[in-house]
Amino acid sequence: MTVTESQRQQMSNSSSITEFLLLAFADTRELQLLHFWLFLGIYLAALLANGLIITAIACDHRLHTPMYFFLLNLSLLDLGSISTTVPKAMANSLWDDRAISYLGCAAQVFLFLFFMSAEFYLLTIMAYDHYVAICKPLHYGTLLGSRACVHMAAAAWGTGFLYALLHTTNTFSLPLCHSNAVGQFFCEIPHILKLSCSNAYLREVGLTVLSVLVVFICFVFMVLSYVQIFRAVLRIPSEQGCHKAFSTCLPHLAVVSLFLITAIFAYLKPPSISSPPLDLVLAVLYSVVPPAVNPLIYSMRNQELKDALWKLAQLTLFYSQ
Repeated sequence: MTVTESQRQQMSNSSSITEFLLLAFADTRELQLLHFWLFLGIYLAALLANGLIITAIACDHRLHTPMYFFLLNLSLLDLGSISTTVPKAMANSLWDDRAISYLGCAAQVFLFLFFMSAEFYLLTIMAYDHYVAICKPLHYGTLLGSRACVHMAAAAWGTGFLYALLHTTNTFSLPLCHSNAVGQFFCEIPHILKLSCSNAYLREVGLTVLSVLVVFICFVFMVLSYVQIFRAVLRIPSEQGCHKAFSTCLPHLAVVSLFLITAIFAYLKPPSISSPPLDLVLAVLYSVVPPAVNPLIYSMRNQELKDALWKLAQLTLFYSQ
């Protein structure tokens, strides 16, 4: 068989794939239902918590500041990312089904990359916001005016869109002929690349390496920002001011660390240590846990947000009577 015929056969096999089979969480019906109820609880908690934060920030004029504007965008991205993967996983567990259509898989890859990459860029911007607020408070209004905040948020969303479009287009242009079984509970690029029967997958590897470099640059920027922040905080004579600064920055650092470490390890770990249980745990840690715990982390030690949420709850009770 000539090279041309071989490539034609590969493309034929790829075009014949109309659906993918996702990884099942369990084989027994009882464990499938347990997974459904567990994910349902996490999903509803994420919807409620992020929805409350969005509503509180939008309705309370005292929270119309750059920090809360970025937090509102973070909650929107969290809602989008967890809604891309968890509902389909719940439906598959409830109906004992593993199938996802080819277009559905491509849409899932695109939306997940879009929301997660935009969230990482937004977390980088939030680190800059904290740096300016603590280290250059006199210039805060100039450096982070309303127009600058809108432009930075738009840049995070736009960059995430382009990043997702590039990776999704490249991944699904590859001929797939090994199988249609994706070894993950949602469509994830590393597992789709394993199905490729062409050396063209090296293009996606190159894009992934480039992405890692961008992520590394953003991470270095965040680390340098927090080094300057902690140096400034340690010079604050007021214990209350020092406590407020740490309570603002440490949750952000915890969110970034959880998201970044698990995501990078999931995408760059060597094949020799790859296994379905490990891949599953890592995917849950970077795709399901952050959207659910971000609202708790950001509101737990934020008195202004607590007051806004309490005021919102009082108004809801008042109008419901």
